[in-house]
Amino acid sequence: IDNERLIGFATLPEQVHRKSVKKGFDFTLMAIGESGLGKSTLINSLFLGDFYQTRKQPSVNEMLKRTTSIQKHVTEIEERGVKLRLTVVDTPGFGDAINNEDSWKTSVEYIDEQFQQYFHAESGLNRRHIQDSRIHCCLYFVPPYGHGLRPLDIEVLRNLQNRVNVIPIIAKSDTLTPTEVKKMKERVLEDLRKNQIQIYQFPECDEEEDEDFKRQDKELKASIPFAVASSETLIDVAGRKVRGRQYPWGIVEVENPSHSDFAKLRTMLIQSHMHDLKETTQDLHYENFRAKAIARISNGTSRERNKLKRDSSADSPQEMLQQKEAEIKRMQQMISKMEAKLKAAGQPKSMRDSVIDL
Repeated sequence: IDNERLIGFATLPEQVHRKSVKKGFDFTLMAIGESGLGKSTLINSLFLGDFYQTRKQPSVNEMLKRTTSIQKHVTEIEERGVKLRLTVVDTPGFGDAINNEDSWKTSVEYIDEQFQQYFHAESGLNRRHIQDSRIHCCLYFVPPYGHGLRPLDIEVLRNLQNRVNVIPIIAKSDTLTPTEVKKMKERVLEDLRKNQIQIYQFPECDEEEDEDFKRQDKELKASIPFAVASSETLIDVAGRKVRGRQYPWGIVEVENPSHSDFAKLRTMLIQSHMHDLKETTQDLHYENFRAKAIARISNGTSRERNKLKRDSSADSPQEMLQQKEAEIKRMQQMISKMEAKLKAAGQPKSMRDSVIDL
């Protein structure tokens, strides 16, 4: 096309980019799993921060009485001029009690509360500065011991699947051999399929995407559930510093794809699919909640309207006339009783008339 005939709308992506960078981005991540599975280490390793520096170790008595609670950790991250307001929601106490039958309710209620807050803000008058605290992604930690998903895991995932993007994590995968990791992944996927539990679905690649992205996308999809080992400790390996764990038999490098899926999880969560996680939250999970909320409001309005109709029909002219006649009859009976009492008391008729007039 001749440059003289260009209008200039090709700069729209640049305009959107500048506006987005100026506004910044919000992302909320929830981590669910019992104590000791390395949730805090993984989160700190993913985002190169310390989200749990104010955390205190609970006493034995507190552990015995412990129930699932919610803790929020908010931080501002800036990289190459792009600002990210990251919120990490932890669920300490989950799965730690003797009876964990209802341990999932706290997490589910919190997710619904964030949807409810966003729905109220979106329905209000001032909608320009709505803070998005909805949960965009839930990392669900599966213990490396056992054989696939436990009954507790299945119950929790059933209640989470229609509310949030669930990404299953096999925690502390460095305690398993490569063969055991492969079998564990197959068992988890089979349990998900058998119990009809939906986890986060990767979007299909467009044909226009380059081959490197298509290959990366294929590798990420094949890695679900991610078998992750994480560490914040730097270890010297052949003259280079890497994050890893030292064992008598060798070193586990956290970011080595042959040792752990940590790098793949970070790529998916931050570099390639963060925006899609936000879009899926908006277009699927929040829209489902919003439709149900509107239906509840509509049903409540219909019930109120029907009640008003019943009340108005009860006040028809004929019924109102009957109510008035009954009221007059009661008044006449009352006057007759008063006349009888005055007569019995020997009062003159003129005084009785004046009392009745009153």
